[in-house]
Amino acid sequence: MKKLSNSIRILGIGLVLIVGLSVSGCGWHADDEEIRTLEETRSAALDAEKTYQDKKAEADDLQRQVDVKKAELERAKAEKEKVTKAVEARKSADGE
Repeated sequence: MKKLSNSIRILGIGLVLIVGLSVSGCGWHADDEEIRTLEETRSAALDAEKTYQDKKAEADDLQRQVDVKKAELERAKAEKEKVTKAVEARKSADGE
């Protein structure tokens, strides 16, 4: 995921450089098609960044849910062990 984030940042920086050079370039001016392509690229980069953030938030939420379930499992195991010991103790007391 970190590679994706770095790639998006590099893409964004490259896009800014390309736009900057196209605006300030000597003798070369971007035509309408190039400007449209740059805008589409920019839009795609922004969409990719949003998708990345959404998926990261979803993954974080799922990890929190897993952690909660693991804690519940540990409590259930402890309760089971406690009940098992109580049953064994009762059987021992009844058997004597």
